[in-house]
Amino acid sequence: MENDQLAQRVRAFRKLKGHTQQELAKLLGVSVAVLGSLERGTRKVDPKLLASIAETLGVSYEELTDIKS
Repeated sequence: MENDQLAQRVRAFRKLKGHTQQELAKLLGVSVAVLGSLERGTRKVDPKLLASIAETLGVSYEELTDIKS
């Protein structure tokens, strides 16, 4: 999946779940700068962080990454 597409999905799910970047970053234990760069597609995503994002937002990893089983 392209970084831009993944960035859009992370941002969309964050907003859908009602979190600000600040709130989600705090829940994940990362800085707002890290989350912001991830949502802009300028940071390569660590799969462990992506799994944490999915868990925190209450979605599956596959749903977040749009991986079809």
